Amino acid sequence: MIESVDGTSHDVVQELAALLLDAVRGGSSVSFMADLQPDEAGDWWRKTLKAPSPRTVILVARDEEGIVGTVQLQPSWAPNQPHRADVAKLLVHTRARKRGIARALMAELERRARENQFTLLLLDTCRDSPAERLYTSLGWQRVGEVPHYALNPDGTNCDTVFFYKEL
Repeated sequence: MIESVDGTSHDVVQELAALLLDAVRGGSSVSFMADLQPDEAGDWWRKTLKAPSPRTVILVARDEEGIVGTVQLQPSWAPNQPHRADVAKLLVHTRARKRGIARALMAELERRARENQFTLLLLDTCRDSPAERLYTSLGWQRVGEVPHYALNPDGTNCDTVFFYKEL
């Protein structure tokens, strides 16, 4: 089941923090380093969920054990870009991968983006990652890459690939 999350329920924050920790410990370059602690992950989610803009969309996917995936649609802050948003933090728990959850989250996110009158979406990911292959298979257009743009959780360099999709 995929649904919106709005609010800071303790249980939701804890499940999202566990999902973030799983992603980082699995090597995903999602802004955090390997020394990320559970309380830091929870604080980040509380802050993220506390004051999103009115057009922000934060989705979660659940199974019988709880939250197994999430993705965010973050509208551009710029007044001259009301049509644009960034896709961020597509995470699927390692125990739930290869079940189509990332595809389902992205499909629902794109549906909601259209509903909110966004016509251009952008995202970035590490080069040669499973996420890069996923976005390509979902029809996203590769713009280019920037070497050494970010770090992987273990401190190694991540060459970052940028994508866009017109809706």
